[in-house]
Amino acid sequence: MAVEVQFAKMNGLGNEIIVADMRGRADRVSPAAAVALNADQATRFDQIMAIHDPRTKGTANYIEIINSDGSQAQACGNGMRCVVQALASETGQRIFTFETMAGILNAEEHADGLISVDMGKPRFGWQDIPLAKEFRDTRMIELQVGPVVAPVLDSPSVASMGNPHAIFWVEDDVWNYDLERFGPMLEHHPIFPERANITIAQVKGRDALTIRTWERGAGLTKACGSAACAAAVSAARTGRTDRSVTVTVPGGPLHIEWRQDDHVVMTGPAEWEFSGRFDPETGAWQRDEEVVA
Repeated sequence: MAVEVQFAKMNGLGNEIIVADMRGRADRVSPAAAVALNADQATRFDQIMAIHDPRTKGTANYIEIINSDGSQAQACGNGMRCVVQALASETGQRIFTFETMAGILNAEEHADGLISVDMGKPRFGWQDIPLAKEFRDTRMIELQVGPVVAPVLDSPSVASMGNPHAIFWVEDDVWNYDLERFGPMLEHHPIFPERANITIAQVKGRDALTIRTWERGAGLTKACGSAACAAAVSAARTGRTDRSVTVTVPGGPLHIEWRQDDHVVMTGPAEWEFSGRFDPETGAWQRDEEVVA
């Protein structure tokens, strides 16, 4: 086994996260290691949050985000909360500035244990999401599932929160839709050249949404923070809700505020499960308490 990496298995409202300490190292977690870790029931995850040394002055760390299929992700709000909790426990620090593929993110752990992450500004231009062709108004694009005369899902709002999102609005319960079947097809639809996160959303009131998400590179997930943000800003942008909402995901509630400065702030919990060490090349791992075959 190569020089091992310390990790914490955590979750953010059921969004399964591995926080890997890559500080002081020049290597990266390989795609093969990610796939191997995800194949083990104990370490199955939605994202790995790999904490690297800072690359930009004024930031605490560079955070690399890796999906369960080994691909890269630009943003993961639930994972960022796990990173904050892990580093706050280690250092006693409460306020952090990180760099990710999506840009610079600020985060804070509050006295009550909840963690807020500034997810930055949403982008709505078709080139920025990106889409494969021009849509002047991305509040609703031409895309549907099912027959033309009676589509099961249609006309999603699309947005980027550092990663691409499509939000399909429904009137009835989000659990009435077979997202496990529709999700892979829509994730890989040609309109999304970088694939997309697919969300089904139901408006419950001016300050409340319920969503389910098929996450790009990870599949069905109990919580997707960036999808909650994309749904919240799209709901406000289309006049369905106000700019401060509670978004209920299968794992529980997140509070999302689209501030007047255009930044989107997500607040929610993080939970520690266990810690261990793993080989960043192969994914072979062991708990801190016991060796795992």
